[in-house]
Amino acid sequence: MRSLGRWLLWLLLAGLALQLFFLARIALMVAVDPTSTAFMRSEAWRIAGASVHGDKDWRWAHRWVPDEQISPHLKRAVIASEDAGFTDHRGVDWGAIEGAWQKNERRQQQAEKRAARQPAQAVREPKVVGGSTITQQLAKNLLLSGERQLLRKGQELVLTLMLEALLDKRRILEIYLNSVEWGEGVFGAEAASQRYFNKPASKLSPHEAARLAVMLPSPKFFETRQGSAYLARRTGTIVARMGAVGIP
Repeated sequence: MRSLGRWLLWLLLAGLALQLFFLARIALMVAVDPTSTAFMRSEAWRIAGASVHGDKDWRWAHRWVPDEQISPHLKRAVIASEDAGFTDHRGVDWGAIEGAWQKNERRQQQAEKRAARQPAQAVREPKVVGGSTITQQLAKNLLLSGERQLLRKGQELVLTLMLEALLDKRRILEIYLNSVEWGEGVFGAEAASQRYFNKPASKLSPHEAARLAVMLPSPKFFETRQGSAYLARRTGTIVARMGAVGIP
């Protein structure tokens, strides 16, 4: 029993040490720009491995630019598309999470009904809809692995609260826009702007900014489907919303 107690104490101390490590990393980001994220590093290893085996050519594009060199149109477009309540919430939008949960439940029920009607046919799994805020997405990509586990989701929540406590909204959005994925080996607003429009991120028009924002949930998918009807339709919707969006 005493041995079990010691193990639990060590686990508690290890967990506390990990949280202090994360806290120090985030505190450093108040003044120091992160050169990469955990997700970027994992993608670099994956792409490098594929290029070594000849499955694809090596391609990597990422260049940090300060907040003032990112178009306000892109900031508005990303907030309108990804997290309309970004400037108001404290990192977690519980209403959006509840809405996503209900939508996923409805999709699961519809999939089960289709499976009951067509037992001999393969029924595609319903797409899971998320309710993550920009801060939650940054917490996940910045310091965590991509595994979908309950413990990792709990850690994501803790990191989200740390980010909101130590960084202001402008800084959170600046780091997010400089590190988010916009295609195979394409990270950050500057690389995305150059990749798709051959211009710096500071020069993006409202329509170009909205188009990039719409790509964010599935950047690799839309990278190869730039003529998608959905992409064009959704871009128009985001352009219409951008005028009502405030930026930090």
